[in-house]
Amino acid sequence: MANARLSGVGVSAGRAAGPVVRVAEALGEPPASPAPADPAAEAARIAPAAEAVAARLTAKAATVEGDARAVLETTAAMAADPALLGQAEELVTAESLPAARAVHQAAAGFISALEAAGGYMAERARDVRDVRDRLVAELLGVPAPGVPDLEAPSVLVARDLAPADTAGLDPAKVLALVTEEGGPTSHTAILARSLGIPAVVACRGVLSLSADALSVDGETGAVVESDGVVRAAHLGPRVEWNGVGTLRDGYRVKVVGNVGAEADAVAAVAAGAEGVGLFRTEFCFLSASEEPTVDQQRKAYAAVLAPFAGKPVVVRTLDAGADKPLPFLNPEAEPNPALGVRGLRVAFDRPDVLERQLEAIALAAQDSGAEVSVMAPMVATAAEAAWFAERARKAGIARVGVMIEIPAAALAAKEVLAEVDFASIGTNDLAQYVFAADRQVGAVAALNDPWQPALLRLIALVGEAGTALGKPVGVCGEAAADPLLACVLVGLGVSSLSMNHTALATVGAKLATTSYDLCQLAARGALGAGDPASAKLAARAPH
Repeated sequence: MANARLSGVGVSAGRAAGPVVRVAEALGEPPASPAPADPAAEAARIAPAAEAVAARLTAKAATVEGDARAVLETTAAMAADPALLGQAEELVTAESLPAARAVHQAAAGFISALEAAGGYMAERARDVRDVRDRLVAELLGVPAPGVPDLEAPSVLVARDLAPADTAGLDPAKVLALVTEEGGPTSHTAILARSLGIPAVVACRGVLSLSADALSVDGETGAVVESDGVVRAAHLGPRVEWNGVGTLRDGYRVKVVGNVGAEADAVAAVAAGAEGVGLFRTEFCFLSASEEPTVDQQRKAYAAVLAPFAGKPVVVRTLDAGADKPLPFLNPEAEPNPALGVRGLRVAFDRPDVLERQLEAIALAAQDSGAEVSVMAPMVATAAEAAWFAERARKAGIARVGVMIEIPAAALAAKEVLAEVDFASIGTNDLAQYVFAADRQVGAVAALNDPWQPALLRLIALVGEAGTALGKPVGVCGEAAADPLLACVLVGLGVSSLSMNHTALATVGAKLATTSYDLCQLAARGALGAGDPASAKLAARAPH
C-alpha cells in the first residue's frame, strides 16, 4: 500500500520519520494444563519470578529520573503485590493450575474490577496487564513483551504502550511513537511530551499497515508511509523559563502544577511551579479500607503542601466514586458510574466525610504555611456550589471554588461563579461529557481532542463569566500542558494553567513569547474553526 496515509490524535508535538520497529504484542493466555506434579513446588516458583521482574524494573528505574522513575518504581511495586501473588499461589495449590496460568487468572479479577470502575482506574488496568505479562513471561522462560532494544533511531508502533515501556524510552533512539489505541490523557501522551518525542495515539489501522518506514506529525496526528530516511524535528523538552508566568506585554498568567503526592510536589517546585492548581487528595487514600482519621489526613496533606509554603495551593476535595472508588465510602454498584454518584455527589449522602476532610485541610494549611484554597469536583449547579461553599467556609477555609467539568456548570457559569471565589476547568472530564466519549476508549479518542471547537466554546463561556464577575478561572486538565493551546486558553479568559510538572517550563516559555492581544486573536480563530486541525491552524497564525 504505497504512500499510505493514516490519521490519529497528535498528543506530543514534533515531526519525525524513519524505519518502523513494532512493539511485541502481549503473550496469549497460558494453558491450564498439564497440572503440576507438585503444586506446592509450582506455587513456590511465583514469588522468585516476581522478585526477578521487580528487580529488573527497579534497576531500570535507577537509570532514569522524574516521571519515568516514578512509573517504573510503581510498576515494580505492583509486580511484588502480595494480594496478586497470594491469589496466584492459591490457584496453583487449590486448583492444580500451572504457575503462569494462575498468575494470568489472578490478574484477571483485578483487571475486571478496574475496568468496571472506568476513568482513571481503568487506566490502571493497563498497568496490571503489563505486570501480568512480565510475570507470565518470567515463569515460562520467554522474553517479556514490550519495546525491544533499538539498534538505530526508529519509529515505534504498538497497540498501546505500558507505562513501564514508555518510561524507559531513550529519546536518542525513539524518533516517534504511534499507537493504535490510547487517548490524549494516556501515559504515552504525558511521557512522550515530557521526553520531547512526537507521538500520535488512537491511530486506527497502523498495526495492519505493512510500511517499513513512517513519517509522523505529533501535532496534526498525520502518519504517512515514508522513504526510510531518518528525519527528526523534535521540539524537545528542554527550554529556558524564568519561573514566572508572564506574557511579553506583562500580562500575568499563573503557571502551576498538578500534584497527588509528596513526590509530585517536590518535582513541581523543582520545575518552577508558582503553586498548585490541582492537589488530588484521593490519591493519598486509594488503598484505604477505612476512612483515614482527621489527624492522618492532616499529616498526609501537610506533607504535600509543605514544599509550597507561602505559595498558593488549590486542594480538590475527594473526587471519589466512578473511576476512583474508595472502599470506606461503601459505594453501591451503578450501571454507569461516570454518570452516577461521584465527586461532590458522594458528600450529599455523607456530609460528615466532607466535613472531616475540610477540617484536616484547614489544619494542614496551618501546619505547612501554604496559601490553601479548596474546590469541589463534579459540581453541576449553582445550588451545589453554594452548598459546598457554606461548608468550606464554616471549616475556616476562606477561598472556595469549584471544578467545571460538567457541561451544565459551564452553561450556567455566571450563576455558579456567583456562589464561589473561583473556578477551575477540568478539560479531560468536560470533553468526555460533552462528547459522550469515554476518554479510555481509543475508538472515540478523536472526540476527546482538547482542540475540539465545541469544547473551546464551553471554556469560552466560563472565561466570559469569570471576566464579567471579576473571578479567576483556571484550567487543570491536559489541555493546559499544550503550549499553543495554553495561549488560546489565555485568550478565552483563563488566568491560571495547571499541569504535570514536566510541561511547566515549555508552557511558561511559550507564554513569554506572546502577548494578550495575540492570544485573543488565536482564541477567536480557534473558536470559529470547524474541527481540531483547523482550530490549531487558526491558533498558530498569530504566533
